[in-house]
Amino acid sequence: MVLRQGNAGLSKSLILKGLQCRKALWLTKHPPDFPLPERPDLQARFDLGTEVGILAQQLFPGGTEVVYEGLSFSDQIDRTRDLIAGGAQVIYEASFSFSGIFVKVDILVRDGDAWQIHEVKMGTSVKEVNLDDVAVQYYVLNGCGLPVYQSFLVHIDNTYVRQGPIEVDRLFVGEDVTSEIVERQQRMPLIVEALRATLREGTEPAIDIGPYCTDPYECDFIPYCWRHIPENSVFDIRGVGVDRFGLYQRGIVRLADVPLDELKSAQRQQVKATLNRQDAIDPQQVKAFLDTLWYPICHLDFETFNTPIPKFDGTRPYQQVPFQFSIHAQESPGAELQHFEYLAPPQGDPRRELIEKLLEIIPADACVLAYNQAFEKGILRELAALFPDLADAIETRLTNVRDLMVPFRRRDVYRWQMRGSYSIKEVLPAMVPELSYEGLAIANGMAAMQAYQEMCALEDPVALAELRAALLEYCRLDTLAMVRILEKLRALGENGCYGIDSNQKT
Repeated sequence: MVLRQGNAGLSKSLILKGLQCRKALWLTKHPPDFPLPERPDLQARFDLGTEVGILAQQLFPGGTEVVYEGLSFSDQIDRTRDLIAGGAQVIYEASFSFSGIFVKVDILVRDGDAWQIHEVKMGTSVKEVNLDDVAVQYYVLNGCGLPVYQSFLVHIDNTYVRQGPIEVDRLFVGEDVTSEIVERQQRMPLIVEALRATLREGTEPAIDIGPYCTDPYECDFIPYCWRHIPENSVFDIRGVGVDRFGLYQRGIVRLADVPLDELKSAQRQQVKATLNRQDAIDPQQVKAFLDTLWYPICHLDFETFNTPIPKFDGTRPYQQVPFQFSIHAQESPGAELQHFEYLAPPQGDPRRELIEKLLEIIPADACVLAYNQAFEKGILRELAALFPDLADAIETRLTNVRDLMVPFRRRDVYRWQMRGSYSIKEVLPAMVPELSYEGLAIANGMAAMQAYQEMCALEDPVALAELRAALLEYCRLDTLAMVRILEKLRALGENGCYGIDSNQKT
């Protein structure tokens, strides 16, 4: 058995990148002289994947890890060879090289005279790219002379509900993918040679943009490869039913060149409104929406986190767990605006305290206004199920939830700056240009989730205070944005739109 053959030059990750796009592989080895934005989300995802992988090792306890830090590829391969020769039954991060391809196997398990590959993913199902991942490992290990009997894809079971310590054997599911992996082996040498040929090319491959730019992963080089796409292009058209790349391949790139008869009505409206800088407003429909609201009114926004490994009892993998809310409230038309907020302390399950605070703030008869009510309602329903003693009070607030997104989703109000979207991140600058998320340390929900998880690990009180302040500022702006958008809607309605009857609700 030989664990090392050829010179290092490829890795599993590079092969997967090349399978998605050969140009991306070439650019990885020959970085362009072009400023690429930082991707802090990638590091956060990598760290999360590492955590999942370490936990999955408990499925096969007692193994030995071939560490990455401080060891060269050659040293890692030698360490793996020594463990195999010494009779190790389980090896974590086992390292091999064949035909210049370096791989690390998450969990390698001895099975009699052969071995099993267990590749760990933090997804909830087996995807095609996962099969390619394992196929590369199988190819390298067999090329090194190590007989692989079975290959498994280990992923998260999102039906698992935590109660007490994590039950690793219930959190993870191992699917036998051996037949699919073996089937891929015949073409592996051709794939490897094609990717090597790409790397030998002296100039950047002439590969145009395509669906593979974001499938199965968003490519790091999109800003570089898409730099020729103008503002207001076919790729800005929202909604389903339009073949954007089909238009592009026909030479139709600018919105001005799109055949309108190939679009749906909402898409035609977007294109014409953008080109003509034209708004569309139905005051009667706006008035009808405003008539569904009443006072007191509470603008509500939650921030949540989700993780593959559930943190608290009663939670599932990737369940949205609320850790923060912001409320802007008004008792009556023209009354002073009041702001309330909650941000959970770094440790412990925040849900009981959060919902108790919320119930104290929001009166039982208040109109609760959300932006995209399905999200806030989903959180409230889960809290009602978790705390039966509070369920009636939560249900009362649930029945009073209304959705500020409705007039924008129905296009009762459409401004050309919305670019076909009714997301609050597009609606706000179109309706209230003086209010903006730009310049905030935390400017979107994903960043807020990452900030909270970082906050839970911080020990520096100064850094902790700064992060908390940034989270509070972001969530506060979410509900203030709703207040200002509602004010603009009132100004667009007819006569009675300014006076919402505080005694009526529908």
